[in-house]
Amino acid sequence: MIAAISPPRSVDAPPMALERPARDALRSRFWDDFSTTHAANGLVAFLFAATGPVAVILASGVRGGLSEADLASWVFGAFFINGFITILFCLLYRQPLAFFWTIPGTVLVGPALLHATLPQVVGAFIITGLLMLVLGLTGWVRRAMDAIPMPIVMGMVAGVFLQFGLDWVKAFQSDVVLAAAMTVAFLLVSLQPSVAARVPPLIVALVVGAIVIWQADAFAPRLGEAQLLAAPRFHMPEFAWGPVVELVVPIAITVLVVQNGQGVAVLKAVGHDAPVNAVAVGCGIGAILSAFVGAVSTCLTGPVNAIISSGGERRSQYTAGVAVGVLAILFGLFSPLFTRLLLAAPAAFIATLAGLAMLRVLQSAFTIAFKSNFTLGALVTFLVAVAGIPIFNIGAPFWALVAGTIVSLTLERKDWQPERGTA
Repeated sequence: MIAAISPPRSVDAPPMALERPARDALRSRFWDDFSTTHAANGLVAFLFAATGPVAVILASGVRGGLSEADLASWVFGAFFINGFITILFCLLYRQPLAFFWTIPGTVLVGPALLHATLPQVVGAFIITGLLMLVLGLTGWVRRAMDAIPMPIVMGMVAGVFLQFGLDWVKAFQSDVVLAAAMTVAFLLVSLQPSVAARVPPLIVALVVGAIVIWQADAFAPRLGEAQLLAAPRFHMPEFAWGPVVELVVPIAITVLVVQNGQGVAVLKAVGHDAPVNAVAVGCGIGAILSAFVGAVSTCLTGPVNAIISSGGERRSQYTAGVAVGVLAILFGLFSPLFTRLLLAAPAAFIATLAGLAMLRVLQSAFTIAFKSNFTLGALVTFLVAVAGIPIFNIGAPFWALVAGTIVSLTLERKDWQPERGTA
């Protein structure tokens, strides 16, 4: 989900560099702070990350022609590497700081793979990680977050994500029973906020879908041949101009502005002061490491942090983040098995699960893009992203940002005045 909250703009010089860890970071008091409430929140948050968002990875990867081994390696990097980063940051800063992967960035990869090789995409991931690392170390993160107005960024996000919503609708044509059962379960749980707060609707939809598939005996054969333990595929990067231009700027913007901005806002709402620069550094390091196994860039996740900071004493909510990290590491170790299970399900299952996961994201993206200012620029950005036409072998998301920004600067000058006046 993408929150309708953007980080405040600042008139100051770049903020101080890396924030210092908590004073008691080296004290071993984890088990004293850990409770059943934090354990439950950590489990629910992990289950959220391991359901719909994973379906988005598989849907995007399949669209880009990745093999099952490549997808399992991607899932490994997304969970195993980011699990360690999550544990480290939670213990160092004594805050619920859960890191996973950027969903908008994931969606960008599918179209890029249609005209670029995986090693070239990996090269773009590494450059993105280096960019975020430099921005975090120099304290220029907030300036980078202010570079393009949020409505225009969200116009690009809405255009890229639209296909997932359409695929969900089309799933009713290919398997109406499965798609309808999952959707009805999702809606019924969503109608009960008290229930949805404890058990995310997406998890219920997954369970209902699995039951329907089991009853219909619709799983693909040869499940027994699935490898259990992870065997990540190491990719040597190739640096090509087209994929770098197409992916680096859009992914960096979606990580620093959309994903990290949401995560920081969620934590701030419950009284945590997330270390923005250190988070950017963590994202940069995670992006570089996970790139070598074919995984998209790391980000500070909003929904997971919202769940783990939703209950228990605030000072000990970091323990729920540690629990998420441990579960993520275990999930990553068994990534081939989970990847095979999901790929063995009917296509309508993945399409419905990914589409339901994207509903709130699309809603927020459209709301932010067309709420008040920069609406014409956001519209042009949206249309160019939906058209999906690459130019000079550079994908549409980049050109969408360029076109939307130019149109907005030309025809919406008044909307830019307050932004420039406070920059």
